[in-house]
Amino acid sequence: MLILNKTAGVFSKPSKRNMYEFLRSFNFHSGKLFLHKLVLGIETSCDDTAAAVVDETGNVLGEAIHSQTEVHLKTGGIIPPVAQQLHRENIQRIVQEALSASKVSPSELSAIATTIKPGLALSLGVGLSFSLQLVDQLKKPFIPIHHMEAHALTIRLTNKVEFPFLVLLISGGHCLLALVRGVSDFLLLGKSLDIAPGDMLDKVARRLSLIKHPECSTMSGGKAIEHLAKQGNKLHFDFKPPMQRARNCDFSFSGLHHVIDKMIMQKEKEEGVEKGQILSSAADIAAAVQHTIACHIAKRTHRAILFCKQRDLLCQSNAVLVVSGGVASNLYIRKALEIVTDATQCTLLCPPPRLCTDNGIMIA
Repeated sequence: MLILNKTAGVFSKPSKRNMYEFLRSFNFHSGKLFLHKLVLGIETSCDDTAAAVVDETGNVLGEAIHSQTEVHLKTGGIIPPVAQQLHRENIQRIVQEALSASKVSPSELSAIATTIKPGLALSLGVGLSFSLQLVDQLKKPFIPIHHMEAHALTIRLTNKVEFPFLVLLISGGHCLLALVRGVSDFLLLGKSLDIAPGDMLDKVARRLSLIKHPECSTMSGGKAIEHLAKQGNKLHFDFKPPMQRARNCDFSFSGLHHVIDKMIMQKEKEEGVEKGQILSSAADIAAAVQHTIACHIAKRTHRAILFCKQRDLLCQSNAVLVVSGGVASNLYIRKALEIVTDATQCTLLCPPPRLCTDNGIMIA
């Protein structure tokens, strides 16, 4: 707690007066006798302000979320100080909405759980400062949460999954493979050596100026690539998946991104198109990029499954691969992983799309 307080001290805290007024706004008492412990989860690691109340049996009593996607689409990416300010403007309202939806007053909470790492430092600081102030006022236990562990364990809310299982976390900020042996027991098998797949998809979408495409103007980069790829020919461009000879389970996307960037520049010259305009081959590029990323992720995951089975770290039959994170909602990548799990006698499980992206439920 001392370390957390020092960290939180770097960021501006809500005043005690504001927190007192916030708590006073809950002028109701549910009148219920809650038989289970109730946890408020708060998530502000990147660009979503989220909160939820969950009981110890996994029932979601209430949740609320504010997405900053629309703002960051206009700026061409996440600008940390902008994300921080938007978290500050929305966190009190989001926590209030989650508590109101759950019909739980703050005094009835058993504990407050908050993401403390990894993530954008400025964004994390907002949630941490608010939580510590709330903890201080309510005299409730504080539970620091590792963002990636929360993603990994979310599947246990929706499916009966026993330990151990393999988890693949793929998002805009992370890419890792780990063996989950228990609630706080993880064996890291592989990770991205540079950028994350979601980050690469966003960068390619920006480079292709897909925000100017009439069908993609309101979509995030990853969603725009997936949407446009359906109209394109993935074989029109031949991008090689990275690290084909690497005898490990790590990932790499920056080299592939560089190759794609050079190819887009070449196509602009060929078509006589200025940077910032839509290429006629944009759909084919999107399809080829998505296919190459899917192949890379699938091959590295296949290696991890074989490694675990050879060493009896996973069951030989009925082993489980859990895929979570924002990129897990990409159906093409998910289909590539299904081919791998079918070939290795594994079961592929993904949380529902709303639980794949950042949310307060997984923190609670």
